[in-house]
Amino acid sequence: MATRSRRLRKKLRIDEFQEFGFDVNWTFDDSVSEEQIDTIVDQFIAQVIEARKLGFHGGGHKEWEGIIATQSIGKCTEEDREAVRAFWQQQPTTKVEVSELYDIWWN
Repeated sequence: MATRSRRLRKKLRIDEFQEFGFDVNWTFDDSVSEEQIDTIVDQFIAQVIEARKLGFHGGGHKEWEGIIATQSIGKCTEEDREAVRAFWQQQPTTKVEVSELYDIWWN
């Protein structure tokens, strides 16, 4: 096995620089208004994403999809996945899907 310098490991995003994240998808019920969607998504960002020092990149209208990773180099956890799933399962949504953790740079 080759020994790589810290700089190369960082560039390749391996070892201590490896980052794990996951995908999330959900669909708002038809009865949910645009204003309610804005409020619920704001709550999600404040209560789950910011509170757990995660980042969310995604969007949608009634059907949403995105990727979740840590705000700094790091690895999301099973607890992060479950927090996201629990939040969306308590909302007026259907088809809540949370992927397994994966290497966001090499998937």
